[in-house]
Amino acid sequence: MGSVAKKGLQRYLGQLQQHPLRTKIITAGVLSAISDIVAQKLTGIQKLQLKRLLLKVLFGAGYLGPSGHFFHILLDKIFKGKKDTNTVAKKVVLEQLTSSPWNNLLFMIYYGLVIEGRPWIHVKSKIKKEYPTVQYTSWTFWPVVGWINHQYVPLQLRVIFHSVVACFWGIFLNLRARSMALTKG
Repeated sequence: MGSVAKKGLQRYLGQLQQHPLRTKIITAGVLSAISDIVAQKLTGIQKLQLKRLLLKVLFGAGYLGPSGHFFHILLDKIFKGKKDTNTVAKKVVLEQLTSSPWNNLLFMIYYGLVIEGRPWIHVKSKIKKEYPTVQYTSWTFWPVVGWINHQYVPLQLRVIFHSVVACFWGIFLNLRARSMALTKG
């Protein structure tokens, strides 16, 4: 069994080397699917909501994979690929002041308008109310992930590492949202 996993990993890394953007897009989509399936089941949804699942896959593959790919390349160009403590700190700060707020805002807009199908006025109201908490919570968790990512993970694997952590983060956020809804109800 170990040799099957090893061969699979080797093929995956080969695809990542030959087709980095495509591989990251597919990986982000698959991990978005896994996150949503697990979150749906853990929050008590009996029958899998396929439309929601497909829309989350679309967000992962259509936005998260490509944007992460180009963002990490840009960061390495800006900071010349250095991994000293000062440079890693600058990358993390820049990521947390640009990519993080934008990604959270865009996801909240996408989730409200596209996945939930709410009118803009309701989405805008929800963002106004919840975005500061979402971003603050993000800033208590993601800088550590960013530090590990920029310090220890090779450039070609950073989006994948981020996507794997985001898969679990998505499950956590869904469970948190569910528990908050239950306590209010």
